[in-house]
Amino acid sequence: MLLRVLILAIAAALCETAAAPASVQVTGRDEPLAGARLLLEETQVALPPRSAPFRFDLVGLHWQGPGTVWFRTRSTGGVWSEWHEASPESEDRPDPGTGEARRRSAWRVGNPWWTGSSSAIQYRLEGRVERLRAYFVSSPPRRERQLATASAPAVVSRAGWGADESIVRAPPSYAPRLELAIVHHTAGANDYGPDESAAIIRAIQAYHVKANGWNDIGYNLLVDRYGQVFEGRAGGIDRNVVGAHAAGFNAVSTGVAVLGSYGDEDVTEQAEAALASVLAWRLDVAHVDPSSTPIVSSGGNGRFPRGTPVQLRAISGHRDTGDTACPGTRLYDRLPVLAETAAGIGMPKLYEPRAAPATLAADSSGGIQPIVFTARSSAPLSWSVTVLDEETGSAVASGSGYGESVLWTWDPGAGGAPVDLEGHYVATLAAEGARPATIRLWNPSPPAPALGLSELRAEPAVLTPNGDGDGDTVAISFELAAAASVRIRLLDETGGRVATILRERSFPAGAARVVWDGSTTEGTTLSDGRYRLAVRARQGTTTAVSSAPVVIDRTLGGLRLSRTAISPNGDGRKDTVEIGFELVRPADVRVLVRRPGRTVATLAAVPLAAGSHRLGWDGQAGSSRVADGSYTVVVEARTTLGLRRLRSALRVDSARPELTIRRVLANGSVPRIRLWLSERVRLRVWTDAGANTVEREAGEQLVSVPAGATRVRLVAWDAAGNASRPVRLSLRP
Repeated sequence: MLLRVLILAIAAALCETAAAPASVQVTGRDEPLAGARLLLEETQVALPPRSAPFRFDLVGLHWQGPGTVWFRTRSTGGVWSEWHEASPESEDRPDPGTGEARRRSAWRVGNPWWTGSSSAIQYRLEGRVERLRAYFVSSPPRRERQLATASAPAVVSRAGWGADESIVRAPPSYAPRLELAIVHHTAGANDYGPDESAAIIRAIQAYHVKANGWNDIGYNLLVDRYGQVFEGRAGGIDRNVVGAHAAGFNAVSTGVAVLGSYGDEDVTEQAEAALASVLAWRLDVAHVDPSSTPIVSSGGNGRFPRGTPVQLRAISGHRDTGDTACPGTRLYDRLPVLAETAAGIGMPKLYEPRAAPATLAADSSGGIQPIVFTARSSAPLSWSVTVLDEETGSAVASGSGYGESVLWTWDPGAGGAPVDLEGHYVATLAAEGARPATIRLWNPSPPAPALGLSELRAEPAVLTPNGDGDGDTVAISFELAAAASVRIRLLDETGGRVATILRERSFPAGAARVVWDGSTTEGTTLSDGRYRLAVRARQGTTTAVSSAPVVIDRTLGGLRLSRTAISPNGDGRKDTVEIGFELVRPADVRVLVRRPGRTVATLAAVPLAAGSHRLGWDGQAGSSRVADGSYTVVVEARTTLGLRRLRSALRVDSARPELTIRRVLANGSVPRIRLWLSERVRLRVWTDAGANTVEREAGEQLVSVPAGATRVRLVAWDAAGNASRPVRLSLRP
């Protein structure tokens, strides 16, 4: 216990302001419809109130059948709420055809509704409802940590609001371009306090992932009524992360949700100001004019079939893209004002940077087609366009001008630095005082040609090359439709080349696999971070390219237990175990003792500095000793790179091993003893001639004793240090 106290004291000194993460509890329950079935075709049927399985703060409903479900909840103070429709924003969901959308395709999915502390629920059915399932979420508030992202408004990071990275189902997906922002409200009560906002978001994440089967929380950003802005779906708030908030339009938009309901209540001044600020910044990162009206193609939903061109506003409401009342009318009516305010924040700005063609392409004579660069600025400005060779960093062409329109043509065949069709070039469009725009003139993930390169993945998706034997290698697997020469490169988050993993190697058609240990052909030592694997397959002049995410993270390593079994019975032999691990950077750490399906003891939940850490466990869970059995020691470390976890098996065993003599075989010169053991042991044998120690497995075993021995004493010790009752034998004839 001393070591445990020591590590907790050190952790408290390292970060006095940090709070241990509060747990979010989610459970689903099928609700009985018996007794109401004969009336299900009636206009309305009210079911009897039901107590919830635990105190909850948020509820969401799933059901089957064409009917509608309403519900109301009873607070822990005994007050019933108004009736709420279970799915007021039915288009709050992933794009059709994606894995996220398919996981609960057999159910109609309701919205997560923040109720505050509640203890009971009642349902009202309209029309035919065949099955009903409720998901209850308990998300207690805790103190949060705020992180300001560089050049962005103050944003509470995922670590700050306590996102559960361990439940995230898949790495983020990225879209090539962001065209607009879609504003939502989340549904639920508006009387939450500023300290409850993060708890609401934790509850929404848990419902979206555990109940709906989505990869992560659906929204990209969230704003509360007090003007706090929160990072939503993982992947980077300044990147085009595909969310799950507006079916059919997730791949072209960022989703920003205001916590609460705004059908009858006005959005607060603080929320509107924060919403305008974060929208102005996010659209500026994408070089989108907040006052523009882009035409985008629908990915398919109940209102706009797949492929339908739809003209939207750069700051649209969710009701513009689907059959929903989201955001509420009071918030929706403020969107034109929000757009006007956002357009004036952070001036000047550079809009709609484009290159045509978008990549290097050969012309009919075998040369390279000229590329026309265009953009517009918010006011007449001095502008420039610079084209760099990404491999060397040297400039190959540039142009400049003045005005509200950028228009410059680069002709790679008109002299100057030589240009390679297969080279990697990047153009920077800059206007005085505005955020510059970057255009890559090569496509790391073009549509695969007939050659066929598919099913690219890294397993595991996190490489931890620290030599501890856990996660030190990654298997890069892919499918080839035909034999090809394959090259694998590592790209950074912006798509820039970092290193070469595999130069050129021939592979036959079919499944292929490359094991990577973090080393590169250039001898580069790679820093921890988020990367992408870029795989190119070549057959003659035909190429196919694909990419997949991979993370290098050495944060946590070297998990070791001082012993594999303990016997916490107070006899001074192997009563405790020492748990050691290494951190290469500060992290929020949890050390758990688990059995299948549950956590038995939390030994630490604290922020720790880089270095070696140790703590001890004496087999206690609270004030009592745990039962004998098999356990798993789990160490979790959470940083901005995600959650890392190491495990090691531990057995708690306070029972004596059993040693039973079956028979003494005295024939021959060397007597042998046939005995039975209840488990694997270290067996100590004493005779007239001395002592000897042997290892023996469980079951029947033979033990030889020296010739001439007349007295024998045997004691067995198991791995936990428990000793059997001694057995004495006389071998006198």
